[in-house]
Amino acid sequence: MENKIVVAIDGFSSCGKSTIAKRLAKDTGYIYVDTGAMYRAVGYFGIQKGIITETTINEEKLQKEMENIKITFGNVNGEQHTFLNGSDIEKKIRTLEVGNAASRVSTINFVRQAMVRQQQLMGLQKGIVMDGRDIGTVVFPKAELKIFVNADAEVRAKRRHNELLKKGEKVDYQEVLDNILERDYRDTHRKESPLIRAKDAKLLDNSSFDIELQQKVVMDWFNQIITN
Repeated sequence: MENKIVVAIDGFSSCGKSTIAKRLAKDTGYIYVDTGAMYRAVGYFGIQKGIITETTINEEKLQKEMENIKITFGNVNGEQHTFLNGSDIEKKIRTLEVGNAASRVSTINFVRQAMVRQQQLMGLQKGIVMDGRDIGTVVFPKAELKIFVNADAEVRAKRRHNELLKKGEKVDYQEVLDNILERDYRDTHRKESPLIRAKDAKLLDNSSFDIELQQKVVMDWFNQIITN
């Protein structure tokens, strides 16, 4: 496929952005970059170092440590995993606690700037699918295909709750819903790169979509760009 493009997928938490992005990357032979995992890695690092607690973040310490946070992606048994300073942390960063820490650090100016620099470098050669909160607006404002994903908060909470239960985590549905609503507010109201739909982004509301239908829609959009 000669005509490689950048695909930017943005949207609210737990709306299936990663599922869409991974599948599209696999179907097109593109590289998938999970930017949410990058913020989760920063959150996990902060928790491990005692920089982040349930209620506080020592921003001065975190800023000093940013140069010591090296995030990469690698293939493990056919699946993409996130590595922090060479250690596989994929399973460790998928908890509710780390997700909340990721949402909090993502509001910090110097954290976002550091992540955006890394992400833009990853996309220089094109042929990538990247999902997050500000990919089509800040990281790649000139991306050839932009998709904004959303779903009802209750639908997202049920999906996330089931996902956590399958992983063996004992979590209350209401806690998951409250966490999603809190993250929605934080994502849309932060000063640094708030979550908004780019004017030229295609809207995908998958509240009532199954995975196969949503992937067909996304693939059709991709093919339209490639063949034009």
